[in-house]
Amino acid sequence: MSMRSIVTGAAALGVALLVTVAGLAGQAQVELAKAAKLRTPGVLTEQAPPTFKANFDTSKGAFVIEVHRDWAPIGADRFYNLVKNGFFDDVRFFRVISNFMVQFGINGSPTVSAIWRNPAVQLKDDPVKQSNKRGYITFATGGPNTRTTQVFINFKDNAFLDGQGFSPFGEVSQGMEDVVDKLYSQYAGKPQDQFVQILNQGNAFLNKDFPKLDFVKAATIEP
Repeated sequence: MSMRSIVTGAAALGVALLVTVAGLAGQAQVELAKAAKLRTPGVLTEQAPPTFKANFDTSKGAFVIEVHRDWAPIGADRFYNLVKNGFFDDVRFFRVISNFMVQFGINGSPTVSAIWRNPAVQLKDDPVKQSNKRGYITFATGGPNTRTTQVFINFKDNAFLDGQGFSPFGEVSQGMEDVVDKLYSQYAGKPQDQFVQILNQGNAFLNKDFPKLDFVKAATIEP
C-alpha cells in the first residue's frame, strides 16, 4: 500500500469520525432541548393535527395510537406535545388491571413528574363525545378539570366511565392484541397502592419493588 493511499484513507476516516461526532452532538442537543421543555410545560402548547399517529415502542413490542383531535381537542393537544417531546420515554405501565384497563404516564423523573402535577398545568375537561370502548385511550383524572399526564387504555368496553367525564381522544390502531393485551399484569393494582412512593421516587422505586413492569422504550409521532 502506498503512502498516498494511507494518507487518503486516514483523511477519509477522519472525516467520517467528524461526521459521526457531529451527529451525536446534534442528537444530544435535541435531547437536551426536549428535557428542558419537559421542565417548562407552558411552552408545550402546540396544537395537534386533526388526526395523527403515535408509535409506542415498548418492552413487550410496538403499538400505535391513532388520535382524533375532534374527539377531545384539549386532551389530544396535551398528548401530542407529551409524545413529541419524549415525556413517555422510559415510562412504566404501572397499573394493569385485567379485563379493565392499563394506566401509564408518570414520568420516571420525580422532578419532571412534580412539575406536571402543578394545578396550573391541569387541563379543563373535554366533553365526552366517544364511549370508552376497548382499545380507546383516555386521560385519567382525580376529579373535574384535573387531567395532567396519566392516560389509560381500555381492555374492554367500559361505558360506565363515560358518565364520569372520561373523554377518549384516540384508539389503538395496531398492536392491541399482540402487545397491549399482553402487558405484564400480575402486579395488578399493587403499584398504585404505593402511589406516593412512585411520585417521590419515580422509576427508581418501580424498578426496585416492581421489576417486571413493562415500559415504554420510546414514543414518537409518526411522520
